Amino acid sequence: MQYRTFGCLDWKPSALGFGAMRLPVLDGDPKRIDEEQATAMLQLAIDGGVNYVDTAYPYHGGTGEVFIGKALEGGNRSKVRLATKLPCWLVTGADDFERYLDEQLARLCTESIDCYLLHSLSKGTWSKVRDLGVLDWAERAKADGRIQHLGFSFHDSYPVFQEIIDAYDNWDFCQIQYNYMDIEQQAGRRGLQYAAAKGLGVVVMEPIRGGHLANPPDPIKMLWSQAENPRSPADWALQWVWDQAEVSLVLSGMSTLAQVQENLTSAERSQIGSLSNEEQALIAQACEKYRTMSPVPCTGCGYCQPCPQGVRIPAVLELYNEAIMYNTAIRSRFVYANWFRPEGKADRCTRCGQCLEHCPQAIPIPQWLEKAQRFLSGEEVR
Repeated sequence: MQYRTFGCLDWKPSALGFGAMRLPVLDGDPKRIDEEQATAMLQLAIDGGVNYVDTAYPYHGGTGEVFIGKALEGGNRSKVRLATKLPCWLVTGADDFERYLDEQLARLCTESIDCYLLHSLSKGTWSKVRDLGVLDWAERAKADGRIQHLGFSFHDSYPVFQEIIDAYDNWDFCQIQYNYMDIEQQAGRRGLQYAAAKGLGVVVMEPIRGGHLANPPDPIKMLWSQAENPRSPADWALQWVWDQAEVSLVLSGMSTLAQVQENLTSAERSQIGSLSNEEQALIAQACEKYRTMSPVPCTGCGYCQPCPQGVRIPAVLELYNEAIMYNTAIRSRFVYANWFRPEGKADRCTRCGQCLEHCPQAIPIPQWLEKAQRFLSGEEVR
């Protein structure tokens, strides 16, 4: 295992972290973790040198923290830094900070959480918990030892990310989505470099974009086959992230023993600056090839917002593009059906044309929204 730096902390994290969001389950029920297989996976990771384990309050329907707590009982707890997260979207009052932390400590069978994150911060959740005094509360929890280090995970735009970083001088670390397809999305490369320059450890999630980059379409496979030094698609994605000095560790949400072993093997040969110019160029080609497979040339700039009818135009088009680019129609339709509020869906479009006046790409947005609605709702198979 290779070890890296974690911001200003005097601790060396393993290049690979164990993400406990996609553990194997029984009978397709996300709440029923296959504890025998998941325990074997965690043990293999720890034996392989992994020293960072990440979970969260809602993982596996609330059973994830309980499983991790049991699995780390005994000698393993002292071998790892344990990370979990405050479910900020569930917070309604300042008393909830204390209530959730106490519940999580009990679930995890521990007296102290090494790395505590404010989960999935966005402009709305950040302003809410900030105004409720979460930072003062966290300082008290650190003072009494229940939290050792404070950070946050993030899903919004770069300006919001910078605002959060600058709002507090005592952040220890942050967690961002980052991979070779998301260089300019969310916090992106600017956020990675900004946080590292401020002395924060940076944990990278979704390095393989939820597994999308591990099973590429044929045109991408053809590109990878041209490499002088063959790698698996997953290894290309992981090595691209590890190549960057600002990255403290990479989380992988593994679901099988084989994935753990494959990722351990990748981590063993990870190095900063190890990719050649030719390899970097090949990854850039793969990124560009993926983008040419995107049907809608939307950059997510947001100039089309707000829609008078409330349609989440960039989000709808992004989900449609991802379904086509990564061949993930089933997943995208599930997300659309379960995570999009009705008022934000494309069928609310009235073709008023306001978005057309502001789109710098001159995209015929109403037509694409109609097509995306048919596809994402399952009415049309592409």
